[in-house]
This record gives sequence, C-alpha cells and structure tokens, in this order.
Amino acid sequence: QVQLVESGGGSVQAGGSLRLSCVASPTIGSINVMGWYRQAPGKQRELVAALASAGRPNYADFVKGRFTISRDSAKNTAYLQMNSLKPEDTAVYFCQAWSAKLIEYWGQGTQVTVSS
Repeated sequence: QVQLVESGGGSVQAGGSLRLSCVASPTIGSINVMGWYRQAPGKQRELVAALASAGRPNYADFVKGRFTISRDSAKNTAYLQMNSLKPEDTAVYFCQAWSAKLIEYWGQGTQVTVSS
C-alpha cells in the first residue's frame, strides 16, 4: 500500500512555477514531520524543505526565497510551492514523512523538469 502520494510535477520553462502535493495515508497516523527531497540524475538525494507539526520550516540554501513548504493537517497533505524555477531544479522530487511512532515513509516521487 502506498502511504505517500505525490502529484504536481511536470515540465516548465525557467522562471516558471509548480506546486507539488503529497497526500499521506490515514494509516500512517499522526505525523511529526513532512518534507521534500529531490534527486537529480547521477546525484545523491538531498533535502529541499521540511516542516514539523509545531515548528518553523527548514529550507536548503539553494531554494530559500523561491520555494515554500506548507501543510494542511486536516487533509494530511503537504505542499511545496516552487517559484522562479531554474534548470538545476530538474530532479525527481520525493515526499517524506516521520510518523509519531518514528517510522519513516517515502513517496514514489514526481518528476520536475525545468528547461532553459
């Protein structure tokens, strides 16, 4: 059973915007942290942004001022608003969650392609 389902990826030109969504299955239960990672071809997976239930968002330096992470706890959903996209943002974006039981979950990923 897929526990995290991402959507919203696609292809845009540089300077464009996309909004990713991640819906968590109710079977996960209470979630402490939801975050977004990305992995470009030939590179390691890296943190993009994360948001704890009772905390401030944490962003990688390379997205500060351009990306915004948010959560709707009532909908078990996390979002990543991506503005001013650059070709170097091209990657598969993964949703990650840490449950209150300290179990880690990953989504299957959604492709984001930014052309120059």
